[in-house]
Amino acid sequence: MSTVVLISTRLEKALSNFLAFLMAAMVIDVLWQVISRFALADPSSYTEELARFLLMWVGLLGAAYAYRKHSHLSLDLVIKSVSPAAQIRLNRFIQCVTFTFALCVMVFGGYKLMALTLSLKQNSAALGIPMGWVYACIPISGLFICWFAFDNFIHAGSHSENNNNSKV
Repeated sequence: MSTVVLISTRLEKALSNFLAFLMAAMVIDVLWQVISRFALADPSSYTEELARFLLMWVGLLGAAYAYRKHSHLSLDLVIKSVSPAAQIRLNRFIQCVTFTFALCVMVFGGYKLMALTLSLKQNSAALGIPMGWVYACIPISGLFICWFAFDNFIHAGSHSENNNNSKV
C-alpha cells in the first residue's frame, strides 16, 4: 500500500469518526433545545446557534468525506462516452480543477475569511466564541478535498472502480 493511500485511508477514518461525533453532538444539542423549549418552558439561549455552527462543520466536512467516497451527485455521460485512456485523462483533468477550486476558494479564501474575523474580534452572539474558529471549517474542508483530489489524480486508472471515481 502506497504512502498516499495509507494517509488517505487514515484521513478518511478520522474524518468519518469526527463527523459521527459532530452529528451526535448536533442531535443532543437539538434534543436539548426541544426539551428546554417545550418541557421546561425556558428555551436555552445557545442551542440554536450551536446547531447552526455544527451544521456548517458537518456540511463542509461531509462534502470532503463524500468526495473521498465518490458519493457526490454527478453526470457521467461524457466519461462513459470516451475511451478508457481518455477517461483517465479526463479524470485527471477533473481532479486538477477540483484541487484548484478547493485550494483557491476554500483554503485561501476560507483562511482569509477566518483571519479577517479573528482580527476583527468578531464573536458569536450566544456562545461568545470567535467566529474565525467557526469559519475554520472552510479551509480545513478545502485541505481534505485537496488531498483527496491529489490521491485521485495519482491513482487515476489504477482503481477498479475508475469509472465511478470522477464524473463530469
